[in-house]
Amino acid sequence: MHLTLISFFKKTVPGHIFRGKRRLVKPVSRKAMDTLRREYEREEQVMLLLRHPYLTVEESYGHVKHLQKSEVKIMKWNDTATLKKMKPHVTWEDRLNHLRVKESWD
Repeated sequence: MHLTLISFFKKTVPGHIFRGKRRLVKPVSRKAMDTLRREYEREEQVMLLLRHPYLTVEESYGHVKHLQKSEVKIMKWNDTATLKKMKPHVTWEDRLNHLRVKESWD
């Protein structure tokens, strides 16, 4: 009984607590500021790594050529046995061709 009386007379924000004109604004804490600072520092480190890549363009050119992964994949997809297993390409015209009964406006 006492708990319900306390909850009835408690002054709260009408509607959603964290939205609107009479919202409840959290005070900024030291922990939140430290977390935000760490996130900004980590993002800056990532951007630094992205701006300065490990290999230059000349060094990275052809470094995977001996693996020939892309050529093997292309040969696999162009194989006639593989193409027979795949379904044929379907266009919108093929799908909606049954709706073309009469075209009196042409």
